Amino acid sequence: MTANPSIAQPFIPHKGGAPSKLLLLTEGGRAAFGLGVYAATRKILKYAPKGDGHPVLVVPGFMTGDITTVILRSFLKDMGYAPKTWDMGINFGRPEYAERLLQRLEEIQAMYGGKVSIVGWSLGGVFAREVAKEKPELVRQVITLGSPFSGIQEENNARWLYDLLHGPKGMDMDSDLLRELHQTPPVPTTAIYSKEDGIVCWQHCMELDEDEQTQNVRVNGSHFGLGHNPAVLYCMADRLAQGSEDWKTFDPKGLVSILYPDFC
Repeated sequence: MTANPSIAQPFIPHKGGAPSKLLLLTEGGRAAFGLGVYAATRKILKYAPKGDGHPVLVVPGFMTGDITTVILRSFLKDMGYAPKTWDMGINFGRPEYAERLLQRLEEIQAMYGGKVSIVGWSLGGVFAREVAKEKPELVRQVITLGSPFSGIQEENNARWLYDLLHGPKGMDMDSDLLRELHQTPPVPTTAIYSKEDGIVCWQHCMELDEDEQTQNVRVNGSHFGLGHNPAVLYCMADRLAQGSEDWKTFDPKGLVSILYPDFC
């Protein structure tokens, strides 16, 4: 039988398995150390680009809630934004969250009258991208922090917990849905990732192809520490200060560049 060229080929994610057990076991300690680094650099971070007051919806990761994004949202407020919680309790990774998050986005947009930026941590970033695809006219930009959108079905160190909650087939998806998850939202999108991530494979947290409105930015640090990592916070402030119509890729200069392995 001759293959039909009109049928799209299955999406093939970045190659890469679950992070090493050493990275996993040191996640907590490295995140705690990162808190100390954040405290030491807080005054310096105040020199990051300031905001224009637009709302930023912050979506927590798998098995976490709004309390885990307190530092991140506090920083956004200090920078001049209006940070908003997702208001859905613990993120158990349920598919219906996408629809509820869309309602939350519409509620915030109606309240402020302008586009909303979305920051999603880990699985929260996967949801953030899907919402931006559904309603791009409401979204200014999307920033993901260690979000495995290009390999959601692949092995990672949180998969066992997801399977425990939802069953071993809970993450089963057809190729069309997988292709949709990987597709980039039609809005400016920044994927921040770390090669020292002990929870998800860093290759799965990147865009396969960058273009004029998508960029991968590598930082050093743990997965649990992404929400208070100074490099993440500075990059996030720089990205959010960009307008929808004049968005440019991140290009740190001077001493700031030492925070980013691919720029120093």
